[in-house]
Order: sequence, then C-alpha cells, then structure tokens
Amino acid sequence: MAVVTKCRLLSQRLYSRRQFLRVSALASAGLLAGCAVNPVTGEKQLMLVSEEWEIQVDRQNSPHQFSTDYGTLQDERLNRYIAQVGTSMIPHTHRPHMPYSFRGVNATYINAYAFPGGSIAATRGILLLLESEAALSSLLGHELGHVNARHTAEQMSKGILIQAVVGGIGAYAGTQGELYGQLASQLGMLGAGALLAFYSRDNEREADYLGMTYMVRSGYGAEGFVELMSMLNGLHKGHADAASLLFATHPMSQERYETALLRANSEFSYSKGRPLNRERYMDYTAGLRKLKPAIQNFQKGEALMAVGAYDKAEAYFQQGLKIAPADYAGLVMMAKCQYAQRKYETALRFSEKAKRVYPEEAQANHLSGLAKIKLKQFEGAVQEFTAYENNLPGNPNAIFYRGYAFECMGNKQRSAEDYYRFLQQVTEGPRAKYAYQRLVQWGVLRQSGR
Repeated sequence: MAVVTKCRLLSQRLYSRRQFLRVSALASAGLLAGCAVNPVTGEKQLMLVSEEWEIQVDRQNSPHQFSTDYGTLQDERLNRYIAQVGTSMIPHTHRPHMPYSFRGVNATYINAYAFPGGSIAATRGILLLLESEAALSSLLGHELGHVNARHTAEQMSKGILIQAVVGGIGAYAGTQGELYGQLASQLGMLGAGALLAFYSRDNEREADYLGMTYMVRSGYGAEGFVELMSMLNGLHKGHADAASLLFATHPMSQERYETALLRANSEFSYSKGRPLNRERYMDYTAGLRKLKPAIQNFQKGEALMAVGAYDKAEAYFQQGLKIAPADYAGLVMMAKCQYAQRKYETALRFSEKAKRVYPEEAQANHLSGLAKIKLKQFEGAVQEFTAYENNLPGNPNAIFYRGYAFECMGNKQRSAEDYYRFLQQVTEGPRAKYAYQRLVQWGVLRQSGR
C-alpha cells in the first residue's frame, strides 16, 4: 500500500524522469507487496501499481498528449463514430469496468495509442490509411488489448523506464529527430509521443490476439484485422517517415501479419463473410479524406522540421495551408516553424489564427505567449500562459514562462511565486537553474551549501 500511495502522490502532475525513476525504485523495494492476477491470463503476475493508479496516471497525462497532437478532432460526427466503434467492443474485453474513451486527434503522423486507464486515440494520419470500419475496430481493439493486458503497468512494475508517465522529450528526439526534440524543449512543450508507452514484441503479439478477439466478438470479420496488419506491414517495409513513431512504440514485423492471416483462417475462420462496413467508414471519413493533400504536405513539413530544415518545411506548410487554411494543426506547425526561424511576428500571426480556429485547445496559447515574450509584449504573454494553465493545467513550463514575463515586467513578487511553483515540479535543466538563481538572488531561497 505504501508503494501505491507514493505513486498516487506523484501522479498529481506530469512526471519528470527523476520522479519516475524514484517511483520505480520504490516499486522495486516492495516486491512482496505487489502480486496481482492478470485479467487476461488469470495467472499471478508482478504488479506493483494499482488499477486506481493506472486511471489516475491516465487522467493526469493523456490530456497533455492529446494537446501535443493538436487536440481532439473538430469533426464531431467522425469523432462520435470512432467512439461508437470503440465502445461497441468494451463488453467483450477482460476489463469492461475501466473508464474507456475513444477519439481521433489532429496529429498528422501515423499512430494510435492507449493510456493505461483506457484513454485511446488515433491520429488523422492513420485514419486516412484505413479502408473499413472493421480495420478501425481492429486498430482500437489492439489498443484495448494493451489496456486489458496491463502492459504499461507491467513495464512499470518491472522497473522499466517507459515514456507513458515521463514529462520529457526523449522518445520524440529518439524517433523523429534530435533537432525537433530540441525545438520542443525550447518551446517548453512535449514532443510527439513523449508520453507514450513503448511496447515489446511480446506485448504486441498479445495485443494483436486480444484485438482480433474483441473485434470478432463485436461482429466484425477477422479480415479487417488482416487488412490492418497488411497496411502496417507495407508501411514498415517502406520506411515511411510519418510512421517512425508508430514503429518505435509498436514494433512491427512480417510475423505479425502472417500470424493474423493464420488466425483469420483458423481460430477466427467462423467470422468470414461478416460485414467489414467499408462504405460506412468512407462516409464518415469523407471530410477527412478531402484534407488528405493538405495532411500529406504537413507530414512532409514535419519530417523536414525534424531535421532542422525549417525553410523547406515552411514551403510544405504553406502548400498545406493553401488547401486547408483553417487547419489548426497546420497553423500551429507553421507557427513553430516560424518561431524556430526567429520570425516571431509571423509566428504570432499564425498562432493567433490557430487560437481563433480552435479556442478550446491550449497549444496555440503557449506559442503566442512565447512569441509575445520575444516581441517584448510581456503583459500579453502573461495572459497567454494564464489562459494555457487554465485550459490545460499541469505543464510546469507554462508557469516558468509566465514567471519570466512577470520578471520582465518588473513584478518580482509574481515572478517569484511562479518560479517557486515551477521548481516544486522541475529541479533540473536550464529553466530550473535560471529560476533557482533568481530566487536566490531575490532572497527567496538560500543557496545550497551556505
């Protein structure tokens, strides 16, 4: 119980790497306290975190990943459809009581992911590649498999450092390009995928089996799962840039495709002939598919920005925005690209437009705040970071930058309050060093060692 209590206390915010390692150490010290029955196999397994912990970590961290992925789809009809397909499988899972939720997100890279409490998302990039409702069900079913087999909690219990509860950018920097990871760090944002779990091949095999089981029990033909595996296998062989994070978090192999084909023709052969609902899927994704040329340009721009080719990336973002001028993700990507090139007024123009397009989403506020700091519009920057914090609490960097804006306004009292709050969550890195030095200089803190 002590381990769970410590985990619960730390889960009140995004985890730093140090905090996660500390929790892992606590878990390792309490091996005898953590035995649970696997909900899928019925066998005992090492499990040092509770179901309550899984749900809490999900609630605290998934909103930040969804925001990193430019928010939930604004196409409400498509989003309801995705939720309906996912929800239909819940009664057939091994943990039907979990607080599942399903959504599409505006990110253009190719991926789908699940948080341990059951929050599941699919990006626009992967939704464009699916061709049937059965394939969508397979995709969501696979993610349900990870939740039901407790793969994230299992890795946590083994003391493996995974990204599911790490508020850093290492995952993104390692898979999408170090320079873009550095840009995310500079912006005080999470890189794409920074909060996602990285699964083993055994995890993937188990999630595949569970996903096929759930979708077949929900009335779909197993051919839908084979269709999904065929598409993923083709992407893997083609080394698609937009799918690099997908295969970093979900290892793909020819074996996975062949196994799905074998199961469809043996264990699940009774499902042959069931509807795959291709026309229905195409109907619900019609609006998304109209944006495909724009999304493809955004994907190319992201790949170039990942290697620091900002001028070339800008050209692709321009092309994409000509096709879809009100695309929130495209506008935010362009704002980031302009900021990286130190074109702060232009960056502000794009982030302000993004705010008007999707006022409920917080990322554009953060970018506007950064641009306003560079333009010495400090009062406006304070307003932006306050709006960000009100909309999406939990990112300590928003508090740091607001403190910095207060400092530039000469308001040491408010600045010190924010720097102190920031240091309660982050103790390493250049921002932490800066905040600490300011608090020492202002007499708020006594320098260590004195």
